[in-house]
Amino acid sequence: MTFPTGPYGWTPPPPPKPGVIPLAPLGLGEILGGAFATLGRHWKQLLAVALVAYGGAALLLGATLAIAYAAVADHLPRVFDPPPGQGPSWEDGQPLLIALAAVWAVGIVALLLANAVLYAACPAVLQDAVLGRPTTFGVVWGRAWKRMPAVLGTVFLTALIILVPIALFWIGIVGVVVAMIAAASDAFTSSPALPLLAMFGALLVAPVSTWLWVRYSLAPAAAVFEGQGALAAMGRSADLVRGAWWRIFGITLLAGLLAGLVSLVCYVIQQVFSLLISVPGASFDEVDSGGEAVAAFSVLFVMILLAQLVSQIVAATFPQLVAGLLYVDQRIRKENLAPTLAEAAVQAVPVSR
Repeated sequence: MTFPTGPYGWTPPPPPKPGVIPLAPLGLGEILGGAFATLGRHWKQLLAVALVAYGGAALLLGATLAIAYAAVADHLPRVFDPPPGQGPSWEDGQPLLIALAAVWAVGIVALLLANAVLYAACPAVLQDAVLGRPTTFGVVWGRAWKRMPAVLGTVFLTALIILVPIALFWIGIVGVVVAMIAAASDAFTSSPALPLLAMFGALLVAPVSTWLWVRYSLAPAAAVFEGQGALAAMGRSADLVRGAWWRIFGITLLAGLLAGLVSLVCYVIQQVFSLLISVPGASFDEVDSGGEAVAAFSVLFVMILLAQLVSQIVAATFPQLVAGLLYVDQRIRKENLAPTLAEAAVQAVPVSR
């Protein structure tokens, strides 16, 4: 009888790792490490997508503000500086309120679209990062923009579903308040039932909302990886999360905490540099010339911008990258996706930079 020999002895060979993760069921360290590795390899593409998405949102909001200002400019003096002895009239205040509501609505829509593009860009980047392929901004942007409506649908529907139990809870609270006021005029102020009911209701609503959030947390990744519509992607997420809810919840929560920690560190750095800028005597006492002062100030300002940039990129992308890797992990575990990925990695044609 012969015994197997080879470089690995009795230990099976490690799974292939063409990209940021091994093509096998992933542990916590491999998921977090893969997300950080993706940020390290493809931060330029993610940064470019973020700049275009949020820059476009800012331009749209700025244009809306300009149009709104032009529309109500004649009413502003009569609202904020009325003649002595007179108050603002409704005829002047109404257009201003309408303009503010329109700007607010456009701002919300623009931010939702920008977030959806960035949420779609994270799994779009992972499609190449998992297989070890280089990618470009054009490739990532094309995938993200194409799948943005579906991703936006998953985000909107998930938020709507999560808000249902919260809305029902507050409707119940309002009903209790109305009933108590109708029963006795002093019941509302003297009875402790309302705050106790609110606390009990919050304890019931929070687990339901959390369960729904985790259940549909993989929907954006499914919408991009599989080209699914919003409803189909949410169904896929529910199927993949089933049986692994606690694991996905814990890893997702940890990813959010890590992103928050990075944002906090960057915020502290920003405050330190902001303090240095706001107290020139503490920073520029040793500076001999105006040119050196400008250079020192410019360095501090750039450091503040870099800290803000790092904070925004990590906070916006790291949790989504973790969610995308959880999606891949669940498909490897449940659908044996690893051989398909390994074959795709071997056959992949590198994308020119």
